Amino acid sequence: MRIINANQRIMILNLDPNFKPFTGQKEIEFKNFTFSGGEPHIKINPDFDTKEAVTITHRLNSFNDLGLLCLTVDALRRMDVKIISLFIPYFPAARQDRVMIKGEPLSVKVYADIINTMQLEKVFVFDAHSEVTPALVNNCEVIPNHTFIQTVIKTIGNEVKLISPDGGALKKIYKVSEFLGGVDVVECSKSRDVKTGKLSGFKVYEDDLQGIDCLIVDDICDGGGTFVGLAQELKNKNAGKLYLAVSHGIFNKGFEVLDCFEKIFTTNSFKDFDDEKVEVVKLKL
Repeated sequence: MRIINANQRIMILNLDPNFKPFTGQKEIEFKNFTFSGGEPHIKINPDFDTKEAVTITHRLNSFNDLGLLCLTVDALRRMDVKIISLFIPYFPAARQDRVMIKGEPLSVKVYADIINTMQLEKVFVFDAHSEVTPALVNNCEVIPNHTFIQTVIKTIGNEVKLISPDGGALKKIYKVSEFLGGVDVVECSKSRDVKTGKLSGFKVYEDDLQGIDCLIVDDICDGGGTFVGLAQELKNKNAGKLYLAVSHGIFNKGFEVLDCFEKIFTTNSFKDFDDEKVEVVKLKL
């Protein structure tokens, strides 16, 4: 999952002290805080060679996170840093990549437009939700989930089928299968009411799974409704043990709702987890 040459000299500025995906690179020191009025602020230690390229990493989970990023880039520019790149493991609002109902914003474009104003050398995103994000973000390079899923399969064993939860995941899951040497893929589908968000009509397009273990692969788990509904249909088709692997774990309803899975796998792209029900594969670049 390496995005820079091991011999390349790049300074790293990790805005989230708990998220340090780059190894073997010198870090830039800084202090940040929030004013009493709610505004983020940063003071970067100038004790580094500003002629070096700088890569910023940050988990953008709020507009204040985005604000801190904007301030950081401005501060670096004022220090005469010429080459600035960015690694955003989870691109915010990536699911809001189309306007479904009149009166809604195209949220992903709002974030992309703000980031584009920074004129960054590269913007790396891990497992983008769709092709809309890299189309909107200038100089964007998507890091696929291939090695993450490879790590998961090494943990649970090779005798497993990859489960695509819906049509949106199909293109990516076949690329994962190809990377892994041709692991079987089972296609599934669901229906969603765009006004209420309610899910229904889960379908598994295979008659008999013959007790084979199944790994559902997707980019995001928020409440988990898709995966719980699909798990029941997989069991109806004689699936073996069920596993879930999502690149970006939000899990806003906790892990109790996902008890149907033998094990849940995710990365630290969104936040950190300390729960026996989930295994976190930390992103290392």
